[in-house]
Amino acid sequence: MKRLAVLAVLAFAVAACGGGGASVYTRAASAACLEKSGVHVGPVSDVEDFVAASATGGAFHVKLPHNAVTVSFGETQVDADNIDQAYRRFRAKNVGIDDILRRQGNAMMLWHAHPEDADIATITGCLKG
Repeated sequence: MKRLAVLAVLAFAVAACGGGGASVYTRAASAACLEKSGVHVGPVSDVEDFVAASATGGAFHVKLPHNAVTVSFGETQVDADNIDQAYRRFRAKNVGIDDILRRQGNAMMLWHAHPEDADIATITGCLKG
């Protein structure tokens, strides 16, 4: 009985760590949603942002009326962790990265300036898989 309880706890722990339940967003579906809502989605070059340009799931840049954001996609959650770590490693020392770097699932959002709630909602509302 004790062995069964240990196995049940272990199975629950694995499931809680993202054993398949996490959403995986894609560049194509997310960009299509933004374009459909009237937001222009542009490419990201390695000169502008080499972290985003090397994202395994692709990336795009969006200009909003009062801000801009680069959205990078990892093909997996681990890839998104790597994007997050790269942005933190290569940031300028005078940049408050925690204020402009946001994550939802496998999507990393690097904002030009502190994002307003409406801007965040525009982007996250179109993160699609």
